[in-house]
Amino acid sequence: MTAHPSFSTPPAAPAPIPNAAEAEQVATRLLTVMDELAGIIEQESGLVRLGRLAQAAELAAAKADLTRRYFADAMRLQASRGSLERIMPEKIEALRQRHTAFRARLQINLTVLATAHAISEGIVRGVSGEMARKSAPQTYGATGRMSVPEKNIAAPIAVSRVL
Repeated sequence: MTAHPSFSTPPAAPAPIPNAAEAEQVATRLLTVMDELAGIIEQESGLVRLGRLAQAAELAAAKADLTRRYFADAMRLQASRGSLERIMPEKIEALRQRHTAFRARLQINLTVLATAHAISEGIVRGVSGEMARKSAPQTYGATGRMSVPEKNIAAPIAVSRVL
């Protein structure tokens, strides 16, 4: 059995940034991508809050692309952190502050998504339990009480992901 090519070798370390001009370009690009990603995240959170999951799912491709670009630039800056702190300390500090604000927005988004996931899981479990209860035979046990179906005999349900 052969290993998947992306798992056979660790990812290459990003190339360090050679000069201040390129560092400025990478930092500016990272700030732009961070702003665009924050916009997508806020839009996604709003759509999920409104229950418009299909529209929120349409943002996944743009979100994934921006995330990939964000990590690529962030890793390059991280690889050159020591020299950049000497060359452009004010820009690095501005990046740190913006990143802190970005993380707060991201945490809100993750909370919204986790809440939506928990609610939908609760609904599916409730439907499954109700179906199991209705499909169980309505009989009396030896004690004269209604038999309670065992939890492990519930029939599986199918969920369509097409909205």
